[in-house]
Amino acid sequence: MIRARLAGGFLAAGMVATAAACAPVAKRATGKAQGAAEVPVAATGSPPPTETLTTLLEQTLPNVRGKTFTSAIAAFPPGSRAVPHRHGNTFVYAYVLEGTLRSQISGEPVRTFRQGEYWVEPPGAHHVLTENISRTKPAKLLVIFISNTGDKIKVDDPRG
Repeated sequence: MIRARLAGGFLAAGMVATAAACAPVAKRATGKAQGAAEVPVAATGSPPPTETLTTLLEQTLPNVRGKTFTSAIAAFPPGSRAVPHRHGNTFVYAYVLEGTLRSQISGEPVRTFRQGEYWVEPPGAHHVLTENISRTKPAKLLVIFISNTGDKIKVDDPRG
């Protein structure tokens, strides 16, 4: 129980610090988000751009043997899409900092998430779709991973 509380505390502290630092400048200055028109990404002949994942903090959990806490920013340029992937035996929490994303875990319906909304992925989940639905505005996620120490936090599906 104490382990769960401390792990939850790390998660909450990491999210608050990162969300404040990564909020759009207009929102930080006024407390209000700018409106964004959503334009679905149309299928094209060339593959869409992909996201970038930038680690903010990676730390072993001192009270939970063999587990690591990682926070990262996933940046999605306009019209981008992540390659289908898995996170192994990792618990994932994704919070939309900016923009609108469409997401799907294998076996579940496609869902749309806007700024301020979140989803979780249980260990072993297959993430088959994550895309920025706007052709003109970027999207950004704060992603929290609780993983086995030493494991990769994201493994793309083989292309082909």
